[in-house]
Amino acid sequence: MKGFKSWSMLLMSIIMVFSLAACSGGSGNGSGNTGTNTEAPGGSSGGNDETGKTNEEQAPAEKVELTFWSLGTTNYEELAKEYTQAHPNITFKFQNTSDQTAHHNNLTTALSANSGAPDIFQLEIAFMERFINNPDKFYNLYDLGAKELEGNYLEWKWKQATSVDGSFQLGLPTDIGPTVVYYRTDLAEQAGLPTDPDGFSAAIDSWDKFASVAKDFTSKTGKPFADLTDLVYNGLRDQSADQIYFSKEDGSFIGDSNPEVRKAYDYTVKGIQEGWIGNWILWSPEWQKAINDGDFGVMLGPAWIAGTIRNAKDTAGKWQIAQLPEGAGNWGGSFLTLPKEGKHSKEAYEFITWVLNKDNQLKSFKDSGLFPSIPAVYSEPSFTEDKDEFFSGQVISEAYAKSAERIKPVYYGPLHDQTDTIIKNALKNVLEKKADPQKEWDSAMKQIKTLVDRS
Repeated sequence: MKGFKSWSMLLMSIIMVFSLAACSGGSGNGSGNTGTNTEAPGGSSGGNDETGKTNEEQAPAEKVELTFWSLGTTNYEELAKEYTQAHPNITFKFQNTSDQTAHHNNLTTALSANSGAPDIFQLEIAFMERFINNPDKFYNLYDLGAKELEGNYLEWKWKQATSVDGSFQLGLPTDIGPTVVYYRTDLAEQAGLPTDPDGFSAAIDSWDKFASVAKDFTSKTGKPFADLTDLVYNGLRDQSADQIYFSKEDGSFIGDSNPEVRKAYDYTVKGIQEGWIGNWILWSPEWQKAINDGDFGVMLGPAWIAGTIRNAKDTAGKWQIAQLPEGAGNWGGSFLTLPKEGKHSKEAYEFITWVLNKDNQLKSFKDSGLFPSIPAVYSEPSFTEDKDEFFSGQVISEAYAKSAERIKPVYYGPLHDQTDTIIKNALKNVLEKKADPQKEWDSAMKQIKTLVDRS
């Protein structure tokens, strides 16, 4: 606390620090204590302190307003109101948007101008590399005590916001997007496949088995097994060991020599040529209609894509969730970061440790569907109590949790999205134009190397 000029005020600041620590859940253990601590350290409220003044006579804590730029649908504004009730001197000013690009561009502009950045910024993983390479613009959360929290979070998620040398932590993890296999139980039954999640997962638990099942499914039903090339490619791409397109050591392009990238490309080509991958485009109206009409068997996607499937209301009770072959991946999720322009790093850090503790991550999951990045939440009874009738009565939180704990840390690199788009365009040409897969691969690699050279 700043601005205290007397011993009694200084002592009050120490008392307030202990009070904040008790309420903030800063240890990450999910204490969930949101009550205001009115007791003096000696025991009774309203007693005398060492200065002879009663607690009621001491100066209140400094008023602090924390600016918070949030992204998408969260319950953070409601949680902030709870926090203010327990910490009346802390208030919040939110700026929320669902436009990811504008959100991150606004921060880039503010940081470049050294003016206008918030105290707390919600950073989406797709934009991580833009900011983690500029650590001078952010508080290092390790300097504020984040080392004590690290073990509470999924290792792979935590590492997404850690510098390559391990010395700098940019943000605290919010939600995640573990990938799974959404499948139509009615079509699985028609193809003679198990309809229960464990049985279906076992039937496709290797990529070779997945391809064999897919080919047989299409032969029996006349429908593609998987919906589209992008999601099949993602399924294998995200199981790369440690890195995908770029070296985590020096940032150089390695996509042309990473066997997992070529495996993902060749496997998707195989699906195209054998006819078990559909010809739809992600997010297109035609794809949405195919979901509703039951025109394919499976979708390989993250937890949050369930919202898209739910839009097909006529398919309620016809879906369940299985596990990806040989591992899992992640798509999406964010972090709470503290730009250095913020003048209240201590108060901001105490708040983000509280809002992202175990109890509040459970609340965020229940209220806003933000899938928790703290695995201790997965064993909470209230986490697994809800059977989802849309997904045939399955406890889908358990399926996502199982996937989340199978994910391995992976480095994306500064040009991941642009590189990924080039490769997926090559696959699109193979699908739609019957282009030669090797020529498309060679052209994609050339385009990516040109992109890297110009960046």
